[in-house]
Amino acid sequence: MNEKIAIVGGGNLGTAIAEGLIQSNFVAPGQILITKRNTSTLRQLEEKGVLVSNDNGEAVRFADLVILAVKPFQVNDVLGALRPHFNESRHVLVSVVTGVSTADIHGILKSKISTVRAMPNTAIAIQQSMTCISARDITSEQLEYVKELFAQLGKVVVIEEKLMDAATVLAACGTAYAMRYIRANIQGGIEIGFDAATASLIAAQTVKGAAQLLLQKNTHPEQEIDKVTTPKGCTIAGLNEMEHQGFSSSLIKGIVASHVKIAADNK
Repeated sequence: MNEKIAIVGGGNLGTAIAEGLIQSNFVAPGQILITKRNTSTLRQLEEKGVLVSNDNGEAVRFADLVILAVKPFQVNDVLGALRPHFNESRHVLVSVVTGVSTADIHGILKSKISTVRAMPNTAIAIQQSMTCISARDITSEQLEYVKELFAQLGKVVVIEEKLMDAATVLAACGTAYAMRYIRANIQGGIEIGFDAATASLIAAQTVKGAAQLLLQKNTHPEQEIDKVTTPKGCTIAGLNEMEHQGFSSSLIKGIVASHVKIAADNK
């Protein structure tokens, strides 16, 4: 595939994608064109060699791979205006817009353009995203290229599109759930004697280390839990108290509640 990439929508997500692709050397800065009405906010990227424009049509004409990173309410207007510029035999369209299906995109464009729906999370800003993708009317070569692109920005998994709402909850909302756990950990740390800054460092690094254990060793969480729970020890006492207070069940119920909400909103 041609390495020229257009990012339509230079907001937080669009700029994070551009920054990550540059930092990883996936493409040269001059091979990326990003758009926004007020291009002055993209000056930092422009100084690094990224092309900037306020013309979405120019972006689509520039690239073979187009990343759509606008707000959901803008999709109809933006894609409708870009319809004449897309070419089924040339373009791959990657949408990172929440709640917009590939069928919706094909309907707006009135075309069966090769389409990928991607759901990254906010850790994309530091190239540590969990990105779930699904695809429609795409070749294996095109899909591999898109997977490789998002692999520069974190971990990638291909899922069925019907699971995209669930992916939003587990990967995107999940960041907030993890942050809330870390915040509670910090508060507990302060209560048992640490100052806020030290408690924050210990809590964040401990969660990072726990996650890395699972990712690198490919183990089940219970295997790692068993390694730190000794008979009559403080870890099992704390875990049992948390479970008595509904720790796991409340988290599961929260995930399900979020999924019910997003499913209802997308009807």
